[in-house]
Amino acid sequence: MRLIMLDTETTGLSPHNGDRMVEIGAVEISHRDMSQSKTFHKYINPGRNIPAEVVRIHGIDDERVKDEPHFSDIAQEFLDFIRGGTLVIHNAPFDLGFIMNELADCGLPNIHDVPVIDTLALAKKQFPRQRNNLDALCDRFQIERGHRELHGALLDSELLGEVYLAMTGGRQFSLGMDTGVKPASEYVQLPASQRGQTEQRETAHLMRRPSLKVREEDLEQHKRLMQRIAKESGNHVLWKES
Repeated sequence: MRLIMLDTETTGLSPHNGDRMVEIGAVEISHRDMSQSKTFHKYINPGRNIPAEVVRIHGIDDERVKDEPHFSDIAQEFLDFIRGGTLVIHNAPFDLGFIMNELADCGLPNIHDVPVIDTLALAKKQFPRQRNNLDALCDRFQIERGHRELHGALLDSELLGEVYLAMTGGRQFSLGMDTGVKPASEYVQLPASQRGQTEQRETAHLMRRPSLKVREEDLEQHKRLMQRIAKESGNHVLWKES
């Protein structure tokens, strides 16, 4: 199985409130071996200001990303990188929400059918009623994270890879392990208006019709018909009732 550890950093908590990604990182793990991993890493210009309270978390400010590409510029490269893989994400609904919304905004194919493993959900099953954020899991599995002063998408993806392997049996996968693989669409439901944007763009030409031209004689015939109906009904007609 080709596994892709993925993490994002953003301007806030909700793409529906206008927040955007500022960094995306992914690490490929093939045959449960991280020694020769391929990586995908991009800083992203979100097209909006990054709040100071968010900068304190990941250290990415407006100056850092002002000359970076927008997501639309790197979206296809991202899709090419994850093609054929299973995404492994800690708190999948959060990161997928941003990615799927931005793909929809770009008019690119979405990732509804991509298989996803949510390591937060997996950790909650293994360690109920305990802290299960990435830092806590690193400590639990004795994974070194001393170099992690701030959140960073690529660094967090690398740590997630080590955590996931530890949770699922190390280099030898535990055959009895239920990793809870689900399609991305089960984690994120885009608003109906946004889900339909791509379809609307593709079918817009079908909805374009020339305006009808009504002849004067047709209008006159319609008028006489309405007058006749009104007369025969004793003037009790819907278009005259309030």
